[in-house]
Amino acid sequence: MTTTKAHRKLYFFVSILSCLFFNNTLISQDSKPTNFVIIFADDLGYGDLGTFGNPTIKTPNLDKMAHEGQKWTNFYAGASVCTPSRAAILTGRLPVRSGMASNKQRVLFPDSKYGLPANEITLAEQLKTVGYNTACIGKWHLGHKKQYLPTNNGFDYYFGIPYSNDMDRIQGEEYKNYWERSNDSIKTEHFNVPLLRNTEIIERPADQNSITTRYSNEAVSYIKKHKNKPFFVYLAHNLPHVPLFASKDFLGKSERGLYGDVLEEIDNGVGKILETLQKEGLAENTIVVFTSDNGPWLPFKLNGGSAGPLKAGKGTTWEGGMREPTLFWGPGQIKPGTIMDIGSTMDLFTTFSKIAGVEIPKDRVIDGVDLSPTLFKREESPRKNMFYYRGTEIYAVRSENYKAHFVTQGAYGQFGEREEHDPPLLYNLGEDPSEQFNIAEKHPDVLESINELIDQHRSKLIKGKDQLADRE
Repeated sequence: MTTTKAHRKLYFFVSILSCLFFNNTLISQDSKPTNFVIIFADDLGYGDLGTFGNPTIKTPNLDKMAHEGQKWTNFYAGASVCTPSRAAILTGRLPVRSGMASNKQRVLFPDSKYGLPANEITLAEQLKTVGYNTACIGKWHLGHKKQYLPTNNGFDYYFGIPYSNDMDRIQGEEYKNYWERSNDSIKTEHFNVPLLRNTEIIERPADQNSITTRYSNEAVSYIKKHKNKPFFVYLAHNLPHVPLFASKDFLGKSERGLYGDVLEEIDNGVGKILETLQKEGLAENTIVVFTSDNGPWLPFKLNGGSAGPLKAGKGTTWEGGMREPTLFWGPGQIKPGTIMDIGSTMDLFTTFSKIAGVEIPKDRVIDGVDLSPTLFKREESPRKNMFYYRGTEIYAVRSENYKAHFVTQGAYGQFGEREEHDPPLLYNLGEDPSEQFNIAEKHPDVLESINELIDQHRSKLIKGKDQLADRE
């Protein structure tokens, strides 16, 4: 080969590389950061959405999310009750690590002394390090005092109630009797729950008749206002937790009664958010997630939801207590389909951090894994197991399709007293999601493997100081 030809080939090769580098640089400069929206329901059952099989509740916008995005059928909350579950989704950690799980008090109350420890890192704090605007809208339930509120935990803006909508009850009968009555007799003013904007009370009692639509409208307003910078919106509805309330536009419209009215109003708000993202040209670089903090509050009959084929509900470590209907939507990013792999709300911390280019903290155990290969490429989920804690104790463990129950206990008067199992109960959730057929005798090897998993987990576990037990 002559020198001239060699030079020409070298020049051509360098030119191609330069063009590729230049074009990639342009693509990198022009590409927009991904926005994140989490819509978190309260006490929603696995069987309460149309896309998850409910025959009488209309959820067209959530159905749209499922059709255009991903529907996860084995997705778990971090706990089976409010406070620890909310700690888990925002920190990416099992709540036992942060002290946001307790054997004395299962959730925080209006007279609780403490809340989410200041040394915990929230997803909002993660994203703010790379310039995200952050908003928390709805139910917080991680501490009502000023130092524990969202604005001291990474959120620029807060509009919502600081704890559950059934707290601060100032009128009515004994709790159980009260809820067994017709909801016609339940008034929003029976609950002196405050509505806050940032750290100031702007309404007390909060008008819960209109609160669902107001939350959705706040989310839409925040998105429009901050559309030119990356944003993270955490919209945590305080419904369908009892007491149930719906606005005039939705009251009496669902075949499922008041519970259906509530969900159809939530679905309508989801539609507003998706429409806003599309109209503002944000849909292609925004990921929206819809899930719930725990399963349905079954003792309240028609005022509670349904776990569908799953056993039990809120407060338990049966599947109905922690497995949640979950949807991911992001046109152009999320590869559509039904995902039967395991996922958890704790994984959102790690996944969104990775997508945003934020380093995962190395000074603490993060229990979340990165689901982005599954979301973007439909690759197998890296999550292979799930620990089911009740307070600070492991009640059950899932490994692949097998789930072992070491302790079972009902909640709120349903599904039995505490019972320890030796040998543990064992179910194949792929074949038996209703947890009906104990197969422990046939699979001692599986139980041995799960016990090894627990030993490994406990060997590195440092429990946080109990933040829930002390009350004033």
